This record gives sequence, C-alpha cells and structure tokens, in this order.
Amino acid sequence: MRKELEIKLNPAEAYDPARWKHVVSGILGVPQGRIYHIRPLRRSIDARGKIVFRLKVEVFIGEHLPESEKLRYTPLPSVIGKIPVIVIGAGPAGLFAALTLIKRGFRPIILERGKEVKARKYDITELNRGNTLNIDSNYCFGEGGAGTYSDGKLYTRSTKRGNVADILRTFVEHGASPEILYDTHPHIGTDKLPNIIAGMRRSILDAGGEFYFNRRVTQLIIKSNKIKGVEDHLGNRYAASNVILATGHSARDVYTMLHNQGIMLQVKPFALGVRIEHPQQLIDSIQYRMPDRGPYLPAAAYNLVTQVDGRGVFSFCMCPGGTIVPAVTDTNEMVVNGMSNSRRNSPFANSGIAVAIEPADWADFNSHGEFAALAFQQSIEQKAWLMAGKSFKAPAQRMADFVDQKHSTTLPDCSYNPGLVSADLSEILPPFLTNRLQKAFADFDKKMKGYLTNEAVLTGVESRTSSPVRIPRDELTLMHPQISGLYPCGEGAGYSGGIVSSAIDGVAVAAAIR
Repeated sequence: MRKELEIKLNPAEAYDPARWKHVVSGILGVPQGRIYHIRPLRRSIDARGKIVFRLKVEVFIGEHLPESEKLRYTPLPSVIGKIPVIVIGAGPAGLFAALTLIKRGFRPIILERGKEVKARKYDITELNRGNTLNIDSNYCFGEGGAGTYSDGKLYTRSTKRGNVADILRTFVEHGASPEILYDTHPHIGTDKLPNIIAGMRRSILDAGGEFYFNRRVTQLIIKSNKIKGVEDHLGNRYAASNVILATGHSARDVYTMLHNQGIMLQVKPFALGVRIEHPQQLIDSIQYRMPDRGPYLPAAAYNLVTQVDGRGVFSFCMCPGGTIVPAVTDTNEMVVNGMSNSRRNSPFANSGIAVAIEPADWADFNSHGEFAALAFQQSIEQKAWLMAGKSFKAPAQRMADFVDQKHSTTLPDCSYNPGLVSADLSEILPPFLTNRLQKAFADFDKKMKGYLTNEAVLTGVESRTSSPVRIPRDELTLMHPQISGLYPCGEGAGYSGGIVSSAIDGVAVAAAIR
C-alpha cells in the first residue's frame, strides 16, 4: 500500500531520512518495520512562524519500491554512422539538445569555442586574480556554458514549456544529488557542476557523438537558403543539413556573423542593473528572524520584485553563501555575476538587482538597427570599465550611499576577488535606471527590514541577465524563418533564461528536427 502525506519537520530532521520514518510511523500509526520505503516528493521551508520544513512524501507500507521506479542511468543508444546534426555551443541548451538527438537516432557534432570544463578552470583562476582574460574561455564561454559557474540554480517558472523533472533526472543520472528532485529551490553548486558536465560529455561520446573544443564557428555554409554546414576559425568545415545554434547571450560575434551573412535578427528588451552583496548573517537574521541560523538551516535566500514608475525592478540569480565574479568576455568592459558552491558557505549573500529595459531607453542607439539594445548594453559596460580604471576591478558603492547620492569613502569587505574601486554608480547608470533602483531599494527595505544598509555594497554592472538580440524562429517548426535547417536555441537566441529553461529549449529544438 502507498500513501502520500505532508509532514512537518524541524531543521535537524529535514535532512535526516532516518528521522522521516520515525515521524511518519507516528502520524500513520504504522510500525516502522512495516514502512519499507519513503520517497520524498517535495521539500520546502516555512518561515512564516516557527521555522519548519514541509516534506511531502510517498510512503510504501508493506511493499518495496518497484525496480522499474528506481532511479538509474540508462546508457544511450549508439548513433555511430547515423545522420549528423551540428550543435554550436556546449551550454545547457546544447548539451540537452545533443542528448535528445541521440535518443532520436541522430549523431550530434558539438562545436564549443571554449575549453573542456576542467581546463577552463585555469583561465577562470587567472581572471579571478585580475591577471588575464581568455576571450574564448572564461565564466561565459567553455564547456557547460555560463551556468557551470553560476551556482547551478535549477528553479524555473518554465514548467509549461517542457518536462522539468526529466531535466533534473538527467542531472542526477550524471552525479547530482537526488535532493534536487524534490527541493523547492534546487541547486547543484559550482564545485559539483564540472564533474556532472564532464559526465554528460562522456555519455554523448560513448553513444558516438562528437565533441570539438576550441572551435569558434565563424561562418554558416548556406546554399539556396538551406544550411549545409559550418566553418570554424581554423578553417575546418563540418557538413550537416541541420544546425542547432545554442550559443549563449554573450556570444556577440555570433550575432555579427549572422548579420554579415544577411540572416535576420531582431532587437529585444532585456534587463540591466547592479549586483548587491550583503553579509549572509544579515540576510539570515532578516529571513529567519534569529541572530544565528544554526547548523541545520541553509543560508537564507530572497526573491524581491517591485514596480517603480511603470517598470519592473527585481532580484535575479540570488546566490546565498556565494561570491561575485567577473563575467567579462572582452577586454574593454566590466560585467559581474554571482555563484555559489554546493555548501553555500561563503559569509556573503549576493544577487543581481535589475531594471527592465525598454525600446525608449536605447533610442539614442537606434542607428545600430537590430543591435540597438546591444549597443546600449555595451555602452554601460564600457563606462563601468573606465570607472574601474580599465581593469578587472569592479566599480562599487555602499548601498545607502547610492540611495542618498553620497560618495563611499570606504567600502566593506566583499567576495569579489579582483577587488573594488569606489565609484558613484550614478555616473555609470543612466538617470532613469539610477532613480528606479534607488526607489526600489527603499521598497525592498519595507519587505525585508534592514535590507537597505551601508553594510551592503553595490557592484557594477549586472548587464547579462538576458540577450538584447533575438534570432527569430517559426513557432511551430522552431526553425529560422529564412534559413531551412537552422534552429536558434537557448539564451543566446532569446528563448530562455537560466539552466533549466535553456535545457528545456534544447530538448524542444532537438525534438523538432526531422
């Protein structure tokens, strides 16, 4: 017999499956010996009163979990000698597209401009030290894409676009903790993701797929508006009748390549702002209403949104127990992002705070056509770089000083390793954005008393929340309306935002190929 029920657990019990049986036994009045298995379905924190965890479980009474329902890895079928499909980009969209292609009997050929995930770490280490930037191997480019170094947050609202559970199971099959299958806000951690991504690559190679690193695609081979293959920067050519373009939102040269080949692009709204960092203990005390969260509660997170003068202002990519990192992809820009390891044990909590950017905001750049929003985005990043002394340091300002329009004579400790430069961020951000952020911070402080403080520091700029360019595609075929066999996909094409939604889009596009 099976029963579903929700149980309340204290923090010490929530992560101890041995305690679950004791609690369930008491609720159901069933001897523990008769409870053969407990399958967790959903786990969440309820902090509205006394802090408890709500755990929804399926209880197996007098019967075992059937073998058919156990989570296990099933090897992919061999696609050696099958029809090739080129996948450009090895981020979440590209990897999940490749896995889906194999299941459908196609042979994926993956071309990634950056390095494989372990070699990529060395370039990131050099960038964190403020030394050198490899424009093809950094926080944005390389195996696994930007998601590999952004905490591995797996929460998504894209549940109607695809099967989220299948995406999560694939991660678990390749080494992620099964807890991501039932946690309300699952995450893997930047320290865990590289091995998982490498495992996905091995699955693809074992099935007969192909991987090529350090291969930046510079031309699509097109005849009579039909895709025939691609050429990389070394002059190598790869033939295929279908190409999935799964490059990320920072691959600006891809947009230029498409434009130069006469392929249709569209300007697209995006969001832009700053990354804020608080002491994690402060966020814990606000969210949990206690000075010390203790050993069992996780580092507290938050999700904030408000409307200011008709525009949305919202937290984005919140990283509890995390660090701020340089997300630059060129030498004349400053961009920051956030990440966390699996334990989320940094003393800092950071989050992007972004304002919706609309067509009126980039009006001065309309001469750039479909690149108007991109040119506006670049102009802000370049201002930030100049303000930081043309270095990998980040311009920064204490939060209350920013709101009160004061220069920060000192800056607090910060997780951003290359270092900070005190700057008035209003000299980087346009007035409409500065004003909305100032008002939003005051509103956020009403929702989280103590949030607006000079203990927090703003770093600039958080500009890569999404792509400012869309590569159009037909809603039914998911193919570019102009080029037969070209399938724009993921964040870089403007159809997703985050690991799971990008993976879902990769699956959908791969399923559309005939």
